[in-house]
Amino acid sequence: MLSYLFEPDETSPQQPEAPAYSPSPVIGASVDRIDGPLKTTGRAMYAMDYSFPHMAYAVAVSSTAANGTVRSIDTSKAEKMPGVVLVLTHENINATLRIPDGQRVGRISESRGPLEDNTIGYWGQYVALVVADSFQQAQAAAAAVKVDYDVQKPNVSPELNDEHALNQRVNSKRGDVESAFASAPVKVNQTYVTPVETHNPMEMHATVAVWDGTRFTLYESSQGVVNHMNVMAAVLGVPKENIQVISRFMGSGFGGKLFPWPHSALAATASRRLNRPVKLSVTRKQMFTAVGHRPLTQQRVRLGATPDGKLVALSHDYRNHTSNCDDIGENCGEATPFLYSTPNLQVSSALVKRNVGTPTPMRGPGAVPGLFALESAMDELAVALKMDPVELRLRNDTLKDESNGKPFSSRHYKECLQVGAEKFGWSRRTSQIGSMRRGDTILGWGVAGASWGAGRGGANSAVVLKSDGTVKVSSATQDIGTGTYTVMAQIVSDRTGIPVKKIDVVLGDSTLPVGPTSGGSTATASIVPAVAQGTDAAVKALLTIATQSGGSPFHQQEPSSLKFSGGMVHAAGKPASSGVPFAQVLKTAGAAEARGEGHTGGVGSDTRARDYSMHSFGAQFVEIEWDPGIARLRVSRVVSMMDTGRTINRKTAANQVSGGVVMGVGMALLEHTVYDQRNGHPINDSFADYLVATNADAPKIEVHFLDIPDPMIGEYGARGVGEIGLAGVAPAITSAVYHATGVRVRTLPVRIEDLLAASV
Repeated sequence: MLSYLFEPDETSPQQPEAPAYSPSPVIGASVDRIDGPLKTTGRAMYAMDYSFPHMAYAVAVSSTAANGTVRSIDTSKAEKMPGVVLVLTHENINATLRIPDGQRVGRISESRGPLEDNTIGYWGQYVALVVADSFQQAQAAAAAVKVDYDVQKPNVSPELNDEHALNQRVNSKRGDVESAFASAPVKVNQTYVTPVETHNPMEMHATVAVWDGTRFTLYESSQGVVNHMNVMAAVLGVPKENIQVISRFMGSGFGGKLFPWPHSALAATASRRLNRPVKLSVTRKQMFTAVGHRPLTQQRVRLGATPDGKLVALSHDYRNHTSNCDDIGENCGEATPFLYSTPNLQVSSALVKRNVGTPTPMRGPGAVPGLFALESAMDELAVALKMDPVELRLRNDTLKDESNGKPFSSRHYKECLQVGAEKFGWSRRTSQIGSMRRGDTILGWGVAGASWGAGRGGANSAVVLKSDGTVKVSSATQDIGTGTYTVMAQIVSDRTGIPVKKIDVVLGDSTLPVGPTSGGSTATASIVPAVAQGTDAAVKALLTIATQSGGSPFHQQEPSSLKFSGGMVHAAGKPASSGVPFAQVLKTAGAAEARGEGHTGGVGSDTRARDYSMHSFGAQFVEIEWDPGIARLRVSRVVSMMDTGRTINRKTAANQVSGGVVMGVGMALLEHTVYDQRNGHPINDSFADYLVATNADAPKIEVHFLDIPDPMIGEYGARGVGEIGLAGVAPAITSAVYHATGVRVRTLPVRIEDLLAASV
């Protein structure tokens, strides 16, 4: 039986004590999604579901070259085809659809404006837009547009060893890593590669643009309606008040829908040009070219350690590819400076230009591919030391962020390792390669750590207690499938006692009180304090009404002498059942509603929080099954142990982590966008050829939460869970593969051919 012990020394910084909280019927419970019935009955409206009278349909024409220029473009045949009302190219668009220089209004995905000139930078770049009375007419006309190119050989090489890499810099440094590594008794020095991954949500990108002569209404599949509004106002040259962005429901985005892509500006431009609504949907093939991807990364990790497993040196040098028009860095070294204790560390990065579309965030950007490299190296170090990989991680745990000297606001990584190991049954693991079996199947067990930043942005909310006994809570955020609708209702219910079913949540509209973007696992942490504050303000307004109304039983009492709980206004110190329903209080006063507004700033606005390093942590335990007789590799079991602060909704949180685990299976075993080096074309640009994990690939998944509130993140101590479920899964899988087969996979995805070759 292995024991996992960690004793901080006397100089270890103290984490702030988490506030005690009582269990709640609604907070921390497994609450069904309030939007679930709308989705399961088909009543939820997604971007492409909106239709309007006199609607026109747009189809983008994509380049069939990845590098060069458009020599000529002939649209004459397309323009004469039935139903065609507009064909836009770089020759007649007469607009520069980009954020004007010097304007800091938000973030756009691709800085180059669509159809801006005749330069081609990647395969699939839009070269024309055809608009017609029907989708079929637009599709046929788009196929009739003839484009000739002056083609140059593209560079889509997967090798990132370019001598003249860009933006070479040191991101984090302490001590003398070179000397420490050179003198370390035990060393690991390896390079790890993660491939291009393409976002493939069920719902593709789409825009329905409506121009009424003065203002735009844009129905979008967006992870940030407020940012989308700000960016499109700048791009289209109209005041922000003349743009409304609506995204009530989304069929997932995984980061690919965080920021506007060129199709949105094109649809809006066509709508304004024609003075009629225009609908544009990105095709599945265009998803592989025109709306981003996780970039290719190449990472060299060097670890130096003492014979007893203490790290003395850690070097992480990484680079990723980017497009020719944008410098997009994949922050692979995000977790490296603080995850483990070491006196000598250096993290450095660089960019390499390629003829590909602009990369964009993909679930767990930076940290997820970075942890594949770091955690794979830690497993290799454990093998070199002949040490249990859980024990190695525990020996290098720390309660201080050694990159900045700050204590963590809440770090329970060691508990994730210890409790996760117990729940997984790790003590039964035998260390010899191929030594564990289930019948004829070889088992492999692997483990990896996980981390993700604990962010919180500014947010606003409005909460209205209504005289019909219901509540309306609103904010210009959005629910991308993560459960934001339900979480907002839970907060109102928790603070008022009003059942969730009587709470109407309105979001996904930029005209509402400004809310956060759904990215970086920050939406919940950002919106929860704002909704709590707005609810408290609405309750305060209600109690004031109760004391000022002549017909109220609380007339002329002090509001401070009253309480609101269980949906009832009652005297403080007495049970809710002795009070009056809030709807009756409002009706008696002749008031339609009691309204409150909430506003909270980001973490940086909290002077106490600035003194702490804030992150979530976790541990992934994986079992794989390898049957060399039929060449079958499968992830059979995963235990995911999470330290993500207080859990607001156990059902949706576990769903998020489970989804991350399944994506991790895809990352480790399946996903890889392959570019044809002759022409830059993504070869496997369809669901038939690009493999993603399906139900058949999903293992048995157990998700557990430590459920320890973070006292610095804000109200309720809740951190986000969207990304961390994916972090650490891929290296845990490849570690398990090594344990079963003896094959060390350093370039994803795992290939059956490599495993078979080793078993011959």
